[in-house]
Amino acid sequence: MSLNVLFAAHADRWGAYRAPLQDAFSALDLDVNLALDLPPAEVDYIIYAPNSPLQDFAPYTRAKAVLNLWAGVEGVTKNTTLTIPLARMVDPGMTKSMTEWVAGHVMRYHLGMDRHIVNPDHIWAPHTPPLASERSVCILGMGELGGAVAQVLGMLDFKLSGWSRRAKSVDGVVMHHGDMGLKDALSNAQIVVLLLPDTAQTENILNAESLGWLPKGAFIINPGRGPLIEDQALLEALDSGQVAQATLDVFRVEPLPQDHPFWTDPRVTVTPHIAAETREHTASQVIAQNVWRGEAGEPFLYLVDRDSGY
Repeated sequence: MSLNVLFAAHADRWGAYRAPLQDAFSALDLDVNLALDLPPAEVDYIIYAPNSPLQDFAPYTRAKAVLNLWAGVEGVTKNTTLTIPLARMVDPGMTKSMTEWVAGHVMRYHLGMDRHIVNPDHIWAPHTPPLASERSVCILGMGELGGAVAQVLGMLDFKLSGWSRRAKSVDGVVMHHGDMGLKDALSNAQIVVLLLPDTAQTENILNAESLGWLPKGAFIINPGRGPLIEDQALLEALDSGQVAQATLDVFRVEPLPQDHPFWTDPRVTVTPHIAAETREHTASQVIAQNVWRGEAGEPFLYLVDRDSGY
């Protein structure tokens, strides 16, 4: 008997995902009826994007799991009608794009490339940057993405520290955790990379106080979530020189409003949420694997802890 799998994302994504999903299901010998519209009581699995029109899960009485297409799940975890397992997306393609984007901007700040790229007065000012082994980088958030970024930066020989809410050990990274460990993690961080989820505990984790723990002239890179940084505190830290520059890929409101001061601040680089995106072919393989596991009675991969919010 066919499994009924509902594609509950914006219809404009259907064309990109339909063939890769069908190929991934076929590769695992799964007989799947994949559709944009199915009777709710007949749906076995829901492939989901939090900006989907589907917000009431109560009618989906037969469904075994909701399989998120995005890494972020803050848009769905508080939905009280969702009582079945929710799996977040850990996509190898997205992980690779994130590591490439972060490594590029870390190297940009490490080498001081902006002073040569934007030099309208043609100033000849030789400046030799330190070696990577002399530059400290702190990663806030040491999950799948943070660990992958640390591995790449470690290969370049940066001095790495990391912070997570709970204690963990990561090879090649000096780890800190919890409220008390955040100050220690930031106190020597010349470059900070934010890869935390958006939760009540992580909102405004970089604020006036915590930005003050950084060495003067630090750099901020945020491809994680917009609410991790208190916008006004960052602008004030830039004005004081506490923070030298910031590259921001995510924002509290997206698209970033045209009148937001980040647009016109020469010390802020705005990128339009491009650091990492779910890649259709690799994400489809993750989705198919989770459907296979559900049918085989195996635990789902990347289950969301509703209490922690990720």
